[in-house]
Amino acid sequence: MKLVIVTAVEAFQKEVLNLFKKANIQNFSSSDIDGFKNGPSIAMASSWFPGDAFGNESRLFFSFAEAENIDTLFGLIQEFNAKLETNNPLKAVVVPIEKFI
Repeated sequence: MKLVIVTAVEAFQKEVLNLFKKANIQNFSSSDIDGFKNGPSIAMASSWFPGDAFGNESRLFFSFAEAENIDTLFGLIQEFNAKLETNNPLKAVVVPIEKFI
């Protein structure tokens, strides 16, 4: 068993849920997060308060899943990202689990 963590902009929430389903990962959790990128952006440059940080509404998904399901999920995420027309790809990491109850 491993822990898989996926982050996505809010607009891709339905797509991520579909990818989890296709990978046969039925049990997972999610949370609202704010995503940030360092560096100047148009929004920051045109802000009334240029020192303010602007985050993107994002989602964090995580699941304790079997390795073969995670491998399937990673393949699906790679396919999804290859077709994107935005600069907001899905990001995913896997963390090994040493112990669990």
